[in-house]
Amino acid sequence: MKWILVTGGSRGIGAAIARLAAARGYAVAVNYRSRAEEAERLVAELGAPAVALQADLSRESEVLRLFAELDKLGGVLHGLVNNAGILEQQSDLLGIGEERLQRVFATNVFGPLLCCREAVRRMGGGGAIVNVSSAAARLGSPGEYVDYAASKGALDTLTLGLAKELGARGIRVNGVRPGVIHTEIHASGGEPGRADRVGPTAPLGRSGQPEEVAGAVLWLLSEEASYTTGAILDVAGGR
Repeated sequence: MKWILVTGGSRGIGAAIARLAAARGYAVAVNYRSRAEEAERLVAELGAPAVALQADLSRESEVLRLFAELDKLGGVLHGLVNNAGILEQQSDLLGIGEERLQRVFATNVFGPLLCCREAVRRMGGGGAIVNVSSAAARLGSPGEYVDYAASKGALDTLTLGLAKELGARGIRVNGVRPGVIHTEIHASGGEPGRADRVGPTAPLGRSGQPEEVAGAVLWLLSEEASYTTGAILDVAGGR
């Protein structure tokens, strides 16, 4: 049995990835931090083999517990999708403080790095890691989320470094950079309708859907991408 662990998988892009992974025949572990009801509902939808695993990935002890629970399921860890991420209220630089930076980087950078470490310890026969970044890493998100953009830039650098480090182990590491996607994350930033406002400015003239990101992630996890590592695929409508 090949397991795929999707962090932050209870909704939005993570849930779309979980659904498509299950449809492709993978066993899916859906990690969530606080949305237990949504995660359990998704797992019920996916059917066996699927499981919901709670953990706050900003804390190393929680990452270790998550992977210990994953070990109990048996089978092989084939893939890790580092999808969990947060952003805070829209703000320019002058409104960003240390506590906010600690929260954003702990979840968006430290968590994925620790999850990669624990996944690699379990991928003795090779595997695939996909880091879900953001077009913000290229665009900078001035006046809104420069801290979020910086954290995703760090995630891109982690992707490139690990691809080179882990290739000899048979582990491929790639990234996907979504653009403006219709998910609830925009409400966390204080503008629930941001996708409708910004989407039409993309060359394709619209925002994206979570399923469009999921397709790119599952391709990178698959054998069709067997000679692809260190790649960061933009799924951003041309932005």
